[in-house]
Amino acid sequence: GRIPTDKGYRVYVDSLLKPAQLTQVEKRKIKRSLESENLALGPILEQTSRVLAYISNQLGVIVAPRFESGILTRITMVPVAQSRVLVVVAVKSGLVRSIVMEVETDLKPELVEQTASLLTERLGGLSLGELRENIRERLSGISYGDPKLLELFVDSCDDIFSEHLNENIHAEGTANLVRHPEFRNVDDISKIIGIVEDRTFLANIFDYNDNEKPSIAIGTEIKQGQAGAVSVVSSTYNAGTSKGVLGVMGPTRMPYSKIVSVVEYTARLLSKMLSN
Repeated sequence: GRIPTDKGYRVYVDSLLKPAQLTQVEKRKIKRSLESENLALGPILEQTSRVLAYISNQLGVIVAPRFESGILTRITMVPVAQSRVLVVVAVKSGLVRSIVMEVETDLKPELVEQTASLLTERLGGLSLGELRENIRERLSGISYGDPKLLELFVDSCDDIFSEHLNENIHAEGTANLVRHPEFRNVDDISKIIGIVEDRTFLANIFDYNDNEKPSIAIGTEIKQGQAGAVSVVSSTYNAGTSKGVLGVMGPTRMPYSKIVSVVEYTARLLSKMLSN
């Protein structure tokens, strides 16, 4: 009748755990929920976190594929004012990043379009990490396009290609967590809400890894002070050449066998959808 320790749960997870079979109804619910969204990556990931929360009755979390590891497919530039241009960077995984740049000169639409085509031609096919390292070399010796716009693009590449943490993480199901008896008092509720709202904290917990099977971190194994009362089941998924991570957070007594199956099936389904 005693509450198992974290070590006790670890023995169970490593030696006794047998993933539960999801019912056909549960599989259909997951599949239908993901396929009902439009094809934009952001809404798909947001819906995935909702599905994880709904099926598991815990907190569903998904971290977008790393933008920096994506392969550049296209750069588009659209003048939005005399000296302002919207830059849109698209990568193979479906991620898109946009930024408005201020240019110290009036923009000519034909030169803006020419500059965007040039950037796509010179930089397309590179990972964004590679691009940041040798962008000046790739754009040297250019005699066409808008030189000031090109120079500004190079100077702004850190802002354009860096990770934006708040855009990368979707979390749903906070209400599910606070309903559990482990978090019934005000201090515990406050702590849980603090965990969910801290995107840096969530990013550290749901970190990228190359495990083919779901990984499980229990209580104090998470190595984050305020997370001692929770466990995390997570798995990577593929989006083109990039990887993301999704999973579930709940109390340490969560039904691991069911959660592992939910996380594994959702990651596999999402990888298939994004690869197609």
